[in-house]
Amino acid sequence: MNILKFSKRHKSKARQGSKFTWAIQLLCLALAFSLMQPLAVAAPSVATVQRQVDQLRTVAAEKYEAANEATIRIAGLEKETRILESREAVIRKDLAAASAVIEKIARDNYMASGLGQTLTLVFSADPSQYLSDASVLGYVSTNYARQLREYSTNKQRVEASQLRVSEKTALLKKEKTVLNQEVEKAKSALAKAERILNSLKKEDRAKLVKKESVREKKILKSSQKFARSYRGDNTRGSIALKFALSQVGDVYVWAAAGPTRWDCSGLTMRSFQKAGVSLPHSSRIQIRYGKSVSFSSVKPGDLLFFGKPISHVSIYMGGGKMVQAPRPGKKVEVVNFTRMFGYKPFVGARRL
Repeated sequence: MNILKFSKRHKSKARQGSKFTWAIQLLCLALAFSLMQPLAVAAPSVATVQRQVDQLRTVAAEKYEAANEATIRIAGLEKETRILESREAVIRKDLAAASAVIEKIARDNYMASGLGQTLTLVFSADPSQYLSDASVLGYVSTNYARQLREYSTNKQRVEASQLRVSEKTALLKKEKTVLNQEVEKAKSALAKAERILNSLKKEDRAKLVKKESVREKKILKSSQKFARSYRGDNTRGSIALKFALSQVGDVYVWAAAGPTRWDCSGLTMRSFQKAGVSLPHSSRIQIRYGKSVSFSSVKPGDLLFFGKPISHVSIYMGGGKMVQAPRPGKKVEVVNFTRMFGYKPFVGARRL
């Protein structure tokens, strides 16, 4: 009887153990399956996406300013190359004329003494080889030294000109590569910003667009108020500032310099052109103009520069404000002047 009870209890425990083992196996399978699934990543908030997009658009503006500088360097190199090529054409004419004189001397001397054949062969090729002939050197140096000097000088000038043109052409090619790279970096930043926006849910993107619109309308309203309040005088800086303030609300477009679209250095260039000052279309080059002014000594009409390397320029308005064309997705606006424009440090001011 005891044996029978023990046998029943043993079978019952075995069944329980089997069920427990099966449960453990099922749990392990579920855990393994869950590990095979990609972990869910929380979608970024609208505010986070807005910061990312703003940052990328600012980067695009930086690259566009670098492209502006490269464009100016390219224009300068192209001008220098054209001048060098024009000069070379004149020198080549001088060389051809000198060569014709030497050939005429050769023909004349051939008829008179038989030395002309040597002259013709040598001067149509290489004067230095001709001069290695001692029997002819004395004759030429005595009778035709001036013509020989002219020929040799013009030949050297042509060779030097060819070298300079070659150097300028190489630099031009390098600068065009830099320009294309900077433009592509700007486009890449803007494309990434667009991909981030497109990754949002429809309702989140609509929320972001609405939030951005509210923000920009608020900035525009306060900018227009500041613009209307400025009076100024007839100084260069004041005239330039008035022009810039009259563009408040115009959109940012790279390489644009009016009449209704601007980038940062395009706006400052046209503003000071209105005041009779000629500036290049580049913030990095504009900082070389005028007189340096410290942060604490700025006056209305002074140019303000930001970034290392420089990638932004604005005009000080007074009262701790500045007017600017900031970046893609923004408009000409009046904002606070601080030592940091976003993550770009203030690097200097210039008074024209």
